[in-house]
Amino acid sequence: MPKLKLGLYWAAACGGCEIALVELREKILDLDAAAEILFWPVALDYKYHDVEQMPDRHLDVCLFNGAIRNSENEHIAHLLRQKSKVLVAFGSCAHTGGIPGLANLYSRAAIFERAYLTPPALDNADHLLPQTTYRLAEGDVTIPQLYNTVKTLAQIEDVDYFVPGCPPQPPQIWNVIEAILGGSLPAKGSVVGANDKTVCDECQHARQEKRIKKFYRPHQIIPDSAACLFDQGILCAGPATRGGCGALCPKVDMPCRGCYGAPAHVADQGAALLSAAASVADASTEDEAARIIGEIVDPVGTFYRFGLPASLLHRAKT
Repeated sequence: MPKLKLGLYWAAACGGCEIALVELREKILDLDAAAEILFWPVALDYKYHDVEQMPDRHLDVCLFNGAIRNSENEHIAHLLRQKSKVLVAFGSCAHTGGIPGLANLYSRAAIFERAYLTPPALDNADHLLPQTTYRLAEGDVTIPQLYNTVKTLAQIEDVDYFVPGCPPQPPQIWNVIEAILGGSLPAKGSVVGANDKTVCDECQHARQEKRIKKFYRPHQIIPDSAACLFDQGILCAGPATRGGCGALCPKVDMPCRGCYGAPAHVADQGAALLSAAASVADASTEDEAARIIGEIVDPVGTFYRFGLPASLLHRAKT
């Protein structure tokens, strides 16, 4: 049986999805026996030119992690779609936009101003900003163009499957690999390696549906390990997040962050979490409810931490 031809790519992301593959541990030997990695820039000396020379659909599967943040990300996404039979949005950033997607709260100009003009630790008296092209004596030097809006992979290319998580968990990754090798993948467009339940369905903490007068950030309270974190006033994204991770964060008394994205029946994860928070606010008046919800620090970063680009909001108007 010929080996699976595999490609991997890292766009706008932290690199955790790349490390997650190494976390397969001894099963990485099984992966090596079953697949030939033809493109993996973070680990092997392959160039874009090598991919360009491949026949179309030469790669059986490409695991593409990271959001689309700049022109290079988009160009390589189009190239790998052309060269791959199956394109997988691998991890939260490719799936829903991830942490990089929070940049959609600002314009590119505002980000450049904060990064290069106003920070107190930066000496930039000439107010220089990055340019996509700069002419030197040796010739023109070019860098990718930073886009005004961060997008998910599916917002710029046709994606076959989605593997959620920040990062995807090793057992989940291996289940996906086995499904690919065994030809048992579900219908195109499916989320693979997760389930249709919520994190709450997998959580062992006892839920009593208490009413809340105040919400806490994790560092402000020592939780009861037996009780639901939401019941204790700790904003946990479990009610609005797809299951499949085994509730790893609540298992160690940390609230779910929402990295697996919305459950199948939820159109907007942030709106669902906001609704869950509002439903437990112990308020007798609208003003009191507004105060309780209004005290939540960084509401967009809380309710849309991993999914602003994929949400109904998509980005702030600038």
